[in-house]
Amino acid sequence: MMRSPHTIELYDFGVTDDGRFYYVMELLDGFDLETLVTRFGPLPPERAIYLLRQVCDSLAEAHSSSLIHRDIKPANIYACRYGRRTDFVKVLDFGLVKLRQEDGSGELDMTAEHGPGGTPAYGAPEQAAGDGHVDGRADLYALGCVAYWLVTGQMVFEARGGLEMIVHHIRTPPTPPSQRTELDVPKALDEVILACLEKHPDRRPQTADELAERLAACETATPWTPQRAQEWWDAHRPAPLRGRDTGGQLLHDGLAPIQ
Repeated sequence: MMRSPHTIELYDFGVTDDGRFYYVMELLDGFDLETLVTRFGPLPPERAIYLLRQVCDSLAEAHSSSLIHRDIKPANIYACRYGRRTDFVKVLDFGLVKLRQEDGSGELDMTAEHGPGGTPAYGAPEQAAGDGHVDGRADLYALGCVAYWLVTGQMVFEARGGLEMIVHHIRTPPTPPSQRTELDVPKALDEVILACLEKHPDRRPQTADELAERLAACETATPWTPQRAQEWWDAHRPAPLRGRDTGGQLLHDGLAPIQ
């Protein structure tokens, strides 16, 4: 069981009377990052860094237990009000998780799906190619794609379909995010995001902890403080939780069907 406060807490799971698999998890009050950017626009770099470092905390624990998420994307990362804290991140949907064998001999698939898994727009080249050797650095590639989305409001690559998107991730060099947004993206953050998007895993940050340190070292014009976060949430409070459609991620009392 994972204990990072930035990993969604799972209370129970089972099968309903009509045969649907379900899980019961904590109810969150906020926005997934896809909705956040779609509704309010790209984030200031300092806020993006603040959120991304929390994701790294969740992934660092998962990877230390040889667990690979395989579907890191904006819709699976939730920014919320959590007790008295705001902009508190929860990583959702470990439904495609894989367990690396300790001896490196292979992977134990902890999902009924087969093939590369994940979402093409956020899939690492080695994951998209289905080459059989995927480790935590694939999650860091995906997190680089999330970072790109946060600061630009655009995906790394545009494509007409999933196959074309996969080919881009395998072959096409990404345009620096600073060239696709009107926001002032610091050079250091540009470089960290592009490092995550390296085609070969050996050229990326090697661990989530390393990525968190590199993000923390990025200087921004102004810091993202708890006061700024609270002011933002005071101005953009979500509708009351009860009965609100949260995009299929969390429903009513935390009962959600596996997608």
